[in-house]
Amino acid sequence: MEIPWLSFPPAGLEKSIMLEEWQICLNSWLFLAHNHLLESTKVFCLKVTKNPSLVEFLVSYVKNSSEPVNAKENDLRRECFLLIHRVLSEAKPTPQLLLDWAFLADLSRVYAKSTVLPRLLVDVWRQEALDERLSMRTHKANLILELENNLTNGDSEELLASVVALLRKCYHYGQFLMLGSDLIDALSTAYKKSKAKISKQKIVAVSYFCLLSLMEPDQSRISTLLDHLYGLKATSTDESLLKAVVESTPLLQRIRTRTAGPEAARAKSLVESLKAFEKLPNGRLVKPVNSKIDKGKRKDRDQYGHDSETSIHVHKISLVAQLQDLFPDLGSAFVVKLLDEYDDDTERITAHLLDDSLPQRFNALDRTENLPEGAAPQTHDLAPSLEPHSTPPLLPIRRNIYDDDDFDRLAVDTSKVALGRRNADLTADKLLSAPQPSSQKAAILSALAAFDSDDDERDDTYDVEDVGGTVDSTNDDNADERREEVHEEALFNTYKTSPEVFSRDSETRRGKYRAALKSETGMTDEAVEGWGIMAGRDPRRLQRLERKYEMSGGAASQTQLGRSSWTADSGAEGTEDSDVGGNARGGRGGRGRGRARERGRGGASVAGPSGDKETQAARQRKDASKGSRANHNRRDQRARKMARGGLMG
Repeated sequence: MEIPWLSFPPAGLEKSIMLEEWQICLNSWLFLAHNHLLESTKVFCLKVTKNPSLVEFLVSYVKNSSEPVNAKENDLRRECFLLIHRVLSEAKPTPQLLLDWAFLADLSRVYAKSTVLPRLLVDVWRQEALDERLSMRTHKANLILELENNLTNGDSEELLASVVALLRKCYHYGQFLMLGSDLIDALSTAYKKSKAKISKQKIVAVSYFCLLSLMEPDQSRISTLLDHLYGLKATSTDESLLKAVVESTPLLQRIRTRTAGPEAARAKSLVESLKAFEKLPNGRLVKPVNSKIDKGKRKDRDQYGHDSETSIHVHKISLVAQLQDLFPDLGSAFVVKLLDEYDDDTERITAHLLDDSLPQRFNALDRTENLPEGAAPQTHDLAPSLEPHSTPPLLPIRRNIYDDDDFDRLAVDTSKVALGRRNADLTADKLLSAPQPSSQKAAILSALAAFDSDDDERDDTYDVEDVGGTVDSTNDDNADERREEVHEEALFNTYKTSPEVFSRDSETRRGKYRAALKSETGMTDEAVEGWGIMAGRDPRRLQRLERKYEMSGGAASQTQLGRSSWTADSGAEGTEDSDVGGNARGGRGGRGRGRARERGRGGASVAGPSGDKETQAARQRKDASKGSRANHNRRDQRARKMARGGLMG
């Protein structure tokens, strides 16, 4: 004989039962549940079929149970979930009471934090084809009728809360409700007619989860989703359901991330058109919240952040009730902490809970924690700073330089005021083709007449020929290149006359011709032989060297410096501007120097070979008068030029 199960009592009746009797009931239910779970599958299914009191107890438990307050109630909640899971998974046929939408909604509310329940509900929905059952169709028709009646009583709000709980755990239920446009039209109408804020929030939650169920990866219906959104957009106003859903939920973000394939382009255009309804980042979007440092400089408060004497402000009681209607699994203490974190903004809290984007520190908190019993609401000293006081004096009127002008007094002539460009049709072509005033032409001609063509002449102040031989040419950057050219000429001439000098045998290396070539060029035997090998391999190089040294006269031909000043007749003789002696330089405007000058002194140059006697003598002559002359000639020459130009030295 099977022991019958006693139904779980409602909350009001539970409080009237004595504590000892309640403990006996808990022990009895735990004992029966444990024994049923230990039975084999065949025996368990037989007991479920022959003992309907088990199913009635499970239905009453999910309908009447509240948050557990001790260890035994926690154990009973766990055992009841295991019994429900086993009945729905193994019992065939499945009891009809457990397939009713009310039981499934209560089950989703009680076990809202379970991660196993969504998979269980999806399997049951597919196996039992719940969308084809008459009870589900009747429930949908009643829901639409209730929405059209404008949610006139508290039962309607409780109905919407149950619908939200089941939508969060079973997306098949949402897809079933979204078949056709009857429900979404009823939700839009109910939102426009509803006056209570809590009712509007529940309508928004139902609409969001219904639309979200159409984007599930396992069975997405993007086309149906877009059809519903276009229908809502066609009838949207400032107080429309679509605007509220986009503002308070992450619907557009989910559409961006979950749409793909041929419907992606259509979804993208819809999202772009709905951006006007989306709130700015300082409104709803996820934003890092910096925790405030509590320095303790305030009244004594309890562990929940409220006055220890009165526990909680009275205005927060209604906000806690609103959030618990939408999320019945949350405890009142946890909701109060959310209200304190987001400054009592229930819309932001709802959006973060729906999107599961709360700060990390809230993940470690107990979401089922409740406020201590017996806490009286605070009804006094709500605004101690709002004491009567005298009206402060008005701030002085700010003024600026444009006060009392023609625009300020509205006395300006409207013909002188132009919005934008005065001549909007005037183009660049018209400006260029228009006749120029004579004054502009005269200004251009006067500027050309004052232009001095000699201003851009090259400055030859620091040329070597003009500084009196005081420039040290030993630090010439191009000296290495010139020495290489001299060495190359010597090598080339030797190679043309006697190429056997570049042989690699020992006799040639000890010969006098090789020694003379090494002495002239300063190169080693290996370098000389390498140059000969490369010259024999490259005929083009030999041709280039032949043109360079035989046809141009060799390196002895010195580069001639041309005149830097312009003369009217460069070939005239006996004039001031003509050259004298070949190396003398004419000047600009009678600035010629009256004598010819040879380059260098005494026929020798300081830039010659270091071992040459003449070079050493030239360097000594140069250094002899350096202390007395230095760069004075160059300095004086620069001063004279600056004075001619009218500039300060």
